[in-house]
Amino acid sequence: MARRPTPPGTPDTTGVGHVVDLVRAAVPPLHPAGLPFVAVPLAVAVIGGRNKWVRRAGLASAAACAAFFRHPHRVPPNRAGIVVAPADGEVALVDTAVPPVELGLGDQPLPRVSIFLSVLDVHVQRVPVSGTVREVLHQPGKFLSADLPEASDANERNSMVIDTAAGLQVVVVQIAGLLARRIVCDARVGDLLTIGDTYGLIRFGSRVDTYFPVGTELLVAPGQRTIGAETVLAVLG
Repeated sequence: MARRPTPPGTPDTTGVGHVVDLVRAAVPPLHPAGLPFVAVPLAVAVIGGRNKWVRRAGLASAAACAAFFRHPHRVPPNRAGIVVAPADGEVALVDTAVPPVELGLGDQPLPRVSIFLSVLDVHVQRVPVSGTVREVLHQPGKFLSADLPEASDANERNSMVIDTAAGLQVVVVQIAGLLARRIVCDARVGDLLTIGDTYGLIRFGSRVDTYFPVGTELLVAPGQRTIGAETVLAVLG
C-alpha cells in the first residue's frame, strides 16, 4: 500500500548502485496512479512524432503529469508523540473545528490544521501518526476552491480515523478542490499504519485537514510551508 521510508541502518550502496540512488534522489519516482496520465501523452508524442507541435505538446504534457504525480522519498522524525504533516503545501488554517459529521465523533470542536495543496505541490498523502485505522468514510460534496474555509464542510472528502497505541484519536481528511475530482485512499479499516507511509492521493489541487485530541500542542502557523511526513504539526498531549 505504502512507499515506506528507508529503515535506519540500511547499508549504503556502492558503484553503479550508488549512481542509481543519486539519480533517484534527484528525480522522484512516479506514483502508480500517474502512469496512465504520463503514458497517454507519450503515446501521442510517438504516434504523431512527424509533427513537431504534436510531439512537443505530448512530451510537455507527459512531463507536467510526471511532475504532478511525483512521489519523493521522505524520512519522518524519530520522536515519540508527534504528528507529522500528511501533505506538502501551505498551512491555511490553525484553529478548532468539529470533525466531519459523518464520522459521528460528537460536536466538540477539536484542534485542527488545514494544509492547502496547489497544483505544483506533491499530491500524495502521508500517514500523520502511527496507529490502527478505525474508520474510513467517503462523503460526496461540492468542488469549491480548497483554500476557502467552507471547503472543509461543503466539499467532497474522504475521512480517516486513526487510533494511536496510546489510545488517542487523530483524524485526517482528504478534501477535493476546484480542479480535484478524484480522491484515492488505499487505507482500510483495521490496517496498522506507520507514520510517514503513503496512504493516498488527490488530483489536481486540494486540501488536507488534520484533527487532534483536545490538549494537543500545535506547532505550526498559517502561511507556513509543510513537507509531508517530515514537518511536525503537533505534539499529542
